[in-house]
Amino acid sequence: MATLQIAASSNALARPAAPAPVAPAALSPLRMWAAVVGSTLGAFMAVLNIQIVNASLADIQGAIGAGTDDGGWISTSYLIAEIVVIPLSAWLARVFSVRNYLLANAILFLVFSVACAFAANLQQMIILRAIQGFSGGVLIPMAFTIIITLLPKAKQPIGLALFALSATFAPAIGPTIGGYLTENWGWEYIFYVNLVPGALMVGMLWASLDRGPMNLKLLAKGDWPGIVTMAIGLAALQTVLEEGNKEDWFGSDFIVRLSVIAAVSLTLFLIIELHAAHPLLNLRLLVRRNFAFGIVANFLLGIALYGSVFVLPIYLTRIQGYNSEQIGMVLAWTGIPQLLLIPLVPRLMKRFDVRLLIIIGFALFAASNFMNVHMTGDYASDQLFWPNIVRAIGQALVFTPLSAIATAGIEQENAGSASALFNMMRNLGGAVGIASLQTFLSKREQFHSNILTNSVSVFEEATRDRIARLTGYFMSHGVSDQALASHKAVVAIALRIRKQANIMAFSDTFFLLGVALVVALLASLLLRKPGQLSGSGAH
Repeated sequence: MATLQIAASSNALARPAAPAPVAPAALSPLRMWAAVVGSTLGAFMAVLNIQIVNASLADIQGAIGAGTDDGGWISTSYLIAEIVVIPLSAWLARVFSVRNYLLANAILFLVFSVACAFAANLQQMIILRAIQGFSGGVLIPMAFTIIITLLPKAKQPIGLALFALSATFAPAIGPTIGGYLTENWGWEYIFYVNLVPGALMVGMLWASLDRGPMNLKLLAKGDWPGIVTMAIGLAALQTVLEEGNKEDWFGSDFIVRLSVIAAVSLTLFLIIELHAAHPLLNLRLLVRRNFAFGIVANFLLGIALYGSVFVLPIYLTRIQGYNSEQIGMVLAWTGIPQLLLIPLVPRLMKRFDVRLLIIIGFALFAASNFMNVHMTGDYASDQLFWPNIVRAIGQALVFTPLSAIATAGIEQENAGSASALFNMMRNLGGAVGIASLQTFLSKREQFHSNILTNSVSVFEEATRDRIARLTGYFMSHGVSDQALASHKAVVAIALRIRKQANIMAFSDTFFLLGVALVVALLASLLLRKPGQLSGSGAH
């Protein structure tokens, strides 16, 4: 599942500029980097918790007595809370101060991570996961905001490279860590794993961020109509995307009602934000060329990033019969190369046009999906090795340059809105991607199954011969009744057809992911060099 981040600010034309989280000159280089590393470590853990729990969902469901249908809310509750809090984070950071707000949510994230391991039933787990998601969702946008406001322009690519570890490396490595811990230690350890890095994060943030005054008066001046309509709209939309396929989409009254609520609420939110004197998010940033096309490319990146992490484990489970640890080992090759390559990307950005890196990255990511469009029943870990390596290289090259060029020229007072929109759209892309791929995969399996079934006729000599040989096989292996043996032969052929239809559906799904990335590449071609920006889009 997926699923999927960042803060809010004000309209610079409508009110005085909001203060930056921390003035660059206020901190020594050591404290500045401690704040960046500590905040990005928090973002890494928050994103990791999406995939690490998904990898162990079946074990968690069994332990707390949750049914397969209801167990999905363990992930959905986290994702809903996360996507709702992302646009609120910059405003709440101004209300409570960056230090207080970030530290409080970092500590709450750790506390409720441990609490999830002690959940006794589904209701407790859903509530605890929602609070964990609400506190963890803060860590992602605040890390991005700190990077683009605290670091000097020359150092921002390094900070964005660190942030890329949370955005692309964490989803890739999550199933590996989740599978290993679940198989060898127990599902509880997927929550305990947050403690050591979390304690390090809290220590670094405590030592690096200056104390600031709280401004509780902002609560009375908040854009409450925008906050309420945004929260209702995003929560309803996320629920529709997470539950739609299971509920047969618009065949369900529940999904129809939520879709109407989401459409009305989000439309009202857009109207309010464009006319409010003190909007929650400065949507006028979307008229800036690089930011707008960066958002489009980032949304499509989210579809492919979270979509591929969703599709591969299902394929390996359904077709190859892999357990969670084996799946994790296959997906590790989409994560390990990124860990080595991402630190090198800032150097490449100094030597090459960042747009070229983005285009090459999207091209490689698309190619890795197209490499999987001719799958067979023998297509397993060995065959997936090189596509995963190519995908890892592509993801490593894309994120940091895309983040840098999209946010180039964003003023500090608009940093919160920029980070909220940029990261929220990637998460929303992931939710849309997973929901779309679930339905697409199911429909394509039905399509191929119908085609293959129609071509297998008992009037065909090859079909009758196959049934006869399988009947003989079953009778020679303990089945004495010929009618029963013949029935088992027909069932075996039907299962073979079903498996082949599934394989063909997965091939089609990878092709669709590749097409989405080609569209993202085309959007990237419309980006301008940061030096070519003018007007309100430049410093």
